[in-house]
Amino acid sequence: MSQIFNFCAGPAMLPCEVMEKAQAEFVNWQGTGSSVMELSHRSKEFMAVAAKAEADLRDLMAIPDNYSVLFCHGGGRGQFSAVPLNLLPKGKTADYIISGSWSKAAASEAGKYGEIKYIDVVTKVEGETHVLSSKEWGLNPNAAFVHYCPNETVDGIEMFDIPETNGVPLIADMSSTILSHEIDVTKFGLIYAGAQKNIGPSGLTIVIVRNDLLGHAQLATPSIINYQVLAENDSMYNTPPTYAWYLAGLVFEWLKAVGGVAGIQKINKQKAEILYSYIDNSEFYQNHIEPKFRSLMNVPFWLTDETLNTEFLKQAEAQGLMALKGHRIVGGMRASIYNAMPLAGIQALVAFMKDFSAENSK
Repeated sequence: MSQIFNFCAGPAMLPCEVMEKAQAEFVNWQGTGSSVMELSHRSKEFMAVAAKAEADLRDLMAIPDNYSVLFCHGGGRGQFSAVPLNLLPKGKTADYIISGSWSKAAASEAGKYGEIKYIDVVTKVEGETHVLSSKEWGLNPNAAFVHYCPNETVDGIEMFDIPETNGVPLIADMSSTILSHEIDVTKFGLIYAGAQKNIGPSGLTIVIVRNDLLGHAQLATPSIINYQVLAENDSMYNTPPTYAWYLAGLVFEWLKAVGGVAGIQKINKQKAEILYSYIDNSEFYQNHIEPKFRSLMNVPFWLTDETLNTEFLKQAEAQGLMALKGHRIVGGMRASIYNAMPLAGIQALVAFMKDFSAENSK
């Protein structure tokens, strides 16, 4: 079989170079005689790993000194609770922008801890999915914060323009878009991201929080998700997911070696353009999202004849093209093409799609 390309939405593929280095160091990390996952998280050896990972992430994203970088447990869903518990005081409300499945899930969870306002921003324009301009969102100028998900992995929708909130802290779930293209961190009060798409294995979550937002947690907030407690303890209030932290550090090193975020952004745009262009010029495949809102990371598409879905997936897998089945909510197919997906993977997918179309066109 030819090279395997994993299009899973998460846990996603990691860079081959990272996996090979981790494999080589797995049993005996840097001559210690132990795996890095066996080291005490408070040992000088692991503290150096942790410090370098944070420094590299700060460099990659140009994170200012007045922001804390936290390495947390719990995945993105853990932050669905942590955000309101830390940032939504009694008597205040928060605006939740609903653009797809994940923003809706975040809002549903946040409603357990305070009053929130759902703001639906997705509409259909001539059969294509469209996102309303942030000027049309009707944001509350007195809200505690505005929460949104710039990239919806299930729906294949991405918002590239950062919303203007006029001083209200902007919170972003960047689980599926972090490090894929350049952003201005100073436009956000808080960014969080589950690691299992562009950073590393599942189980680790990155939180980037402006320091003036620390210290406002609700009394009932568990210490393990209290941002101030985590910041004061360098993310080591308890034992962190050390091996995932180490792997994240290797990914950051890899990303810097390929030109940083600016470099990977060029590659990501090229990959997405190749795939979307083929779909748009095919009568066999379809995408229903307005081009300016199409995700660079998650490309949903549908076969015109959906009775062929099972055969498409069977033949794709036989060609080493894995995990192309669309999410159960939307159906169809989905190619998740995160940073680690090489250009060769896109080329292989398009070549297969062409062959399958030619063999099954009536």
